[in-house]
Amino acid sequence: MPDREEILSKVTTSLVDALGVDEEEVSLEASLTEDLGAESIDFLDIVFRLEKAFGIKIPRGDLFPENLLSSPEYVKDGKLTEGGLAVLREKMPYANLDQFRQNPLVSELGRLFTVGMIVNYVADRLKSQAA
Repeated sequence: MPDREEILSKVTTSLVDALGVDEEEVSLEASLTEDLGAESIDFLDIVFRLEKAFGIKIPRGDLFPENLLSSPEYVKDGKLTEGGLAVLREKMPYANLDQFRQNPLVSELGRLFTVGMIVNYVADRLKSQAA
């Protein structure tokens, strides 16, 4: 199984190819949308490239949760509700939600999608695949 550095290297290559960014721009803290300029259409390309690079299957909505924001049960007044946060925690255990939980604005959700989150996700998938 590849170590974290090898995973980061392949994730970086996938993001450079998908987003046309420079390798130097890709750091663990970099946000896919804010720092690297990814748009929703790019997420499909990123998933495809990660699947290819690591030989894994990423179920739809697994890495980038879908339909969470369309439910009034999970979003109120532009913020995620406690129920929404619980679903987010369940769907994204590899994301760091600590800071986001303090002010869970829907508009800030994109900041959770970082290079580090993808590295954590891929490491977790590879580990569960090897088990």
